[in-house]
Amino acid sequence: MNHNNVDIKIDTNRDRDEGLGLCTWLLTLAAMLLVICTFPISLFFCIKIVQEYERAVIFRLGRLLAGEAKGPGIFFVLPCIDTYMKVDLRVISFDVPPQEILTKDSVTVAVDAVVYFRISNPVWSVVNVEDAHRSTKLLAQTTLRNELGTKNLSDLLLQRETISESIARILDVATDPWGMKVERVEVKDVRLPQQLQRAMAAEAEASREARAKVIAAEGEMNAAKALKEAAEVIQESPQALQLRYLQTLQTISAEKNSTIIFPLPIDMLNKALS
Repeated sequence: MNHNNVDIKIDTNRDRDEGLGLCTWLLTLAAMLLVICTFPISLFFCIKIVQEYERAVIFRLGRLLAGEAKGPGIFFVLPCIDTYMKVDLRVISFDVPPQEILTKDSVTVAVDAVVYFRISNPVWSVVNVEDAHRSTKLLAQTTLRNELGTKNLSDLLLQRETISESIARILDVATDPWGMKVERVEVKDVRLPQQLQRAMAAEAEASREARAKVIAAEGEMNAAKALKEAAEVIQESPQALQLRYLQTLQTISAEKNSTIIFPLPIDMLNKALS
């Protein structure tokens, strides 16, 4: 619908040009005679050049010339009656200043983002809006606040990519009548209040401690089961208990670098165990 409105406006201007045809032709003829009389000096004022990434939107006597924007390369303008505006078609990025946002769950956060956009229709970007770049920046700030205000804090922290794509689609639709194309939007940073950061840190610490206690309890339970199974095996074989006893003594002597003396002969110990 917006595109049709633009076409209607441009057609109306053309109708007005036809109504003022005599005046327009007289002034155009005078400009051409001026160019011819001052040739070749006039070429320095009539020949203009735009780069590959630029386009020129030309106005004659304040009205848009029929056709698309000129460029890239050389184009001609008539002195005194033609004016033109250069439009850069390259992708432009800008930072959205930090916005104070109240989330759906009543948490105040500061969010900033970066927006990448370019001009897709040079004529619309000049005719339909006063300053396309400034208007896009202001709209990006408003859209960022409105969109993030419908999200919970957890969604804002965990679904940045989805939220960025949603904001980009909204901006692209809104700026299309201005001849703008929003390439992408990236949420850069979400800054939480200090009090909330401390509360979240304390909650995370408590969660880590709880998990550590659960893991320690599971380890003790597994160790108890292993000891129970070992005791049952040793109970069935007294010689295994003696071997385990000797193995423990060897380990102690290796760690402490000491000599161990048995107060009783090993045979008496075996009889006592039996």
